Amino acid sequence: MPELRKDPIIGRWVIISTERSKRPMIIELPTKPPDDGICPFCPGSEGLTPPEIMAFRDQGSPANGPGWRVRVVPNKFPALRVEGELDKTGEGLYDKMNGVGAHEVIIETPRHDRQLADLEPHQIAEVLQAYVARMQDLKRDTRLKYLLVFKNQGVRAGASLEHSHSQIIATPIVPKAINEEMTGARQYFEYKERCVFCDIVKQELDDRRRLVSENGSFISIAPFAPRFPFETWIMPKRHRASFEDTPQADLALLAAILKDTLLRTSKAVNNPPYNFVIHTAPCDKATAEHYHWHIEIMPRITRVAGFERGTGFYINPTPPEESARFMKELQL
Repeated sequence: MPELRKDPIIGRWVIISTERSKRPMIIELPTKPPDDGICPFCPGSEGLTPPEIMAFRDQGSPANGPGWRVRVVPNKFPALRVEGELDKTGEGLYDKMNGVGAHEVIIETPRHDRQLADLEPHQIAEVLQAYVARMQDLKRDTRLKYLLVFKNQGVRAGASLEHSHSQIIATPIVPKAINEEMTGARQYFEYKERCVFCDIVKQELDDRRRLVSENGSFISIAPFAPRFPFETWIMPKRHRASFEDTPQADLALLAAILKDTLLRTSKAVNNPPYNFVIHTAPCDKATAEHYHWHIEIMPRITRVAGFERGTGFYINPTPPEESARFMKELQL
């Protein structure tokens, strides 16, 4: 029997329909972005990207040359640009403003043949340190209201280059999805005087049916109302509204559980394309009592089609308890 489940944060309903897994499916082989033989993210090609904003480098290696371990550059084709003023205006009933913001690329490794999950935990921790450093710097620009870190792995997930990388986009408005989370979390807090995310952490640690893994500071779970098969969330056990305020000591533990979760996802569903996003508090809500940052990892296994786009419902053929149990039992 299909089941409707309600997300406790924003009230979004999803349909868990195991019957959908029995329908005919077109199985596509994994595809890679087009490769013309020159990768702008590989060592020796630094001149093909804009000058680096920051990098973790071997001692003595010059900027914008080989010798880096993690490198951050402006996106060559940015969605938003730092230069200019917002100039908010109206055109009749329509509102608009200039596309002011920032768009940066974090090149996660000099190795073209390595994905993020292939890196050692200390290497992933440096990627996370780069996120924190760039977010802390971008927050100083008072025009910017929100900072989104995201990763597209694979063509079906939106990646245009094969070399492992993630991105940060800073926007002059708070995105609708984040506003919905903030509103739902605030309403829960006003009613119960507790953070809904903290309550989720506590319940999942007690229940354990949807727990994928945990360590001293973080848990990885299949959320109660997942939009996608094998969707997982990583959440800090202690309340913390802003990712960029994560203590450096915790980044090593976050790197370990992120690697573990990505490896389990890869092994469970044959190295799928995926997106991950870091949802953090808006720039002016850095210490919000009602909000709790988290990472959402979304494998691109099923397709969003007419029903989903027309209703906002998602249909997921895999119950989260089943995906969590399967992932947890995998031998890595």
